[in-house]
Amino acid sequence: MLRFLFVLVLFGVAVYFLVRMFQDRGMMPQRPTRPQRSAPPRVVGPDDDEDFLRDLDRKRLDPEDPEV
Repeated sequence: MLRFLFVLVLFGVAVYFLVRMFQDRGMMPQRPTRPQRSAPPRVVGPDDDEDFLRDLDRKRLDPEDPEV
């Protein structure tokens, strides 16, 4: 009975290492993965937009600027 248990454990260890070897080498079929969702675009508020703030400063300093 002890020999049978020993052979069973050795067989289990051998199968475990064979499966791990196949997984590491990429020989095992992989489960199909779902495509990753892309993150929504980050919304930048007007107080974070440097161009907007620069334009406000220019308008405040020179209200008669014809370019604005």
